[in-house]
Amino acid sequence: MNLNLSGKVPTGLTLRARDFIGSHCVKVDVQPREQHRQAWLELGIPAEEIDRVVAFQRQWGGLVLPPYPRYEGGPSYLDPDVPVRSGDEGWWFAAGDQRSSVPFSFMIGPGGEFGLHSHRWTALHETIEGWVESLALAHHAALWAKCITKVTGDEVEDIELAGYQPVREVRGLADTWWRGADSLVAIYNGEADCLSAPWSRTALIYSGLDEWGLRGGVDDEG
Repeated sequence: MNLNLSGKVPTGLTLRARDFIGSHCVKVDVQPREQHRQAWLELGIPAEEIDRVVAFQRQWGGLVLPPYPRYEGGPSYLDPDVPVRSGDEGWWFAAGDQRSSVPFSFMIGPGGEFGLHSHRWTALHETIEGWVESLALAHHAALWAKCITKVTGDEVEDIELAGYQPVREVRGLADTWWRGADSLVAIYNGEADCLSAPWSRTALIYSGLDEWGLRGGVDDEG
């Protein structure tokens, strides 16, 4: 069942991201993970990790986001699954199924990071909110930019970021956004790191932006 998200937008987001979700996203029914608590406890999964999954689902479960410009569009919708442990590093859980066939999973890390898991773990953003903010900003920038330039591989290193400031609301780790006088730069390192594939490093430069295009009503504090 699809639901209009008016009045049900998750908290902890900028006005730009909240407007984006309210205007471009829907929510679908998902199976409550709380009902698996006892079975997961019997598998040796700590109660606090189950609590993380349940809390994530209550906040984000069933949210269907428009396709992302990288990672073949991102998760088809947000819905967590059973926590899994990786050695002494901690516990992860899936953020949602892949939208298309990609060689990695979208996961929430031990510290709440949103990232990719394949041969190795790569945290893209400090939080799921950062991921959603980056998606909202990508949509906003593409709408208002006069020109969008794609740069790949080693040429990403040649992008001059002197005078640019990091876009703090995206809480970037492997993936970052940078704001200049009239342009935004998104740098995507996730696949390059997760898959040990430096040639897949990509940047998108959104140029010709006015003040609204640069911020969309979001101040410097994000």
